[in-house]
Amino acid sequence: MEHYYAVIMAGGGGTRLWPLSRKERPKQFLRLVGDQSMYQIAIERILRLFRADHIYVVTIAPQVEGLHQEFPSIPVENFIIEPMPKGTASVVGLAAVHLLEKDPAAVMAILTADHIIENIPLFNELLEQGFEQARQDHLVTLGIEPTYPSTGYGYIRAGDALIDGKCGRVEKFVEKPDEATARNYLESGRYFWNSGMFIWKATVILTEFKKQMPDLYASLDEIRNHLQAGDYGNVIKEIWSGIHPQTIDYGIMENAEDVVVLPARGLGWNDVGSWDSLFDILAADEDGNVITNEKNIRINSKNTLFHTENPDKLLALIDTEDLVIIDSNQALLVCKKGQTQKVKQVVEEIKKRNLDSFL
Repeated sequence: MEHYYAVIMAGGGGTRLWPLSRKERPKQFLRLVGDQSMYQIAIERILRLFRADHIYVVTIAPQVEGLHQEFPSIPVENFIIEPMPKGTASVVGLAAVHLLEKDPAAVMAILTADHIIENIPLFNELLEQGFEQARQDHLVTLGIEPTYPSTGYGYIRAGDALIDGKCGRVEKFVEKPDEATARNYLESGRYFWNSGMFIWKATVILTEFKKQMPDLYASLDEIRNHLQAGDYGNVIKEIWSGIHPQTIDYGIMENAEDVVVLPARGLGWNDVGSWDSLFDILAADEDGNVITNEKNIRINSKNTLFHTENPDKLLALIDTEDLVIIDSNQALLVCKKGQTQKVKQVVEEIKKRNLDSFL
């Protein structure tokens, strides 16, 4: 395990969880499940495999202090600062050059700060299997076995060929499908949800950048040349401003030749991508209501989610059905269940109206 590292992507804004996820306290700081933040949960579940000094966190500068306070055992020098969001491809590349400078034999797991995973022992077992495959120079992705025909996730199609009886060769990555297509994927048994979690050698992924994204590779190579120099901070800001935003899926994975998928069955995974996802994560009452504060009165209410920042607030629900109600100190969201993906539209409208104090 000496050369194994975890890279936690923790710089996102989490706009789909507005109004609780805000600029000053984005998604990874929220305590949606129990008393720990999403970030703390993400770190806790990998401590059996990784020492704290082998965990790196990629984020933006304003979030470093808060994240370090959330988990002080991770050295502050293990925070890799992204000058501004430019997509997951640049995040992965930046982490790879940092790790390569530290350890030429580094093998890295790309993880996120905003997933819920219920089966922790299985998750750690899958990571160990993934590292074994990555040591053989494969690009490894964790594919979640679909439990319903989701139209909100991208999918991975696995081929028939197995590696070591566990991994399947990836035939292709496919975009979010319509419902009919998603049902076909589910019935075929050959498709997995794209979890956004990957494992590979730092050298192997940088070779892919050089081949598939040469402009980004050139920028990363220049950044690496300045890592130990006193001008690193200024150089990376200048270089970063010219980087074209791209995801690791579009930029690398879709056209990479040696990708294997490690099927994750029974993981209890959820990416908490919207308020609707809390219906799958949190316990509901006999009428399907998910109420996170203790003081509440429900009269003929069904399938309603209510979450508030004020634990002392009394909630009274009368004849509500299929609603999502999110109460923050500054804003209130009321939405039909199944439509919470549109919260991003609300955030865009807030920006257009220059109501920045509500972001």
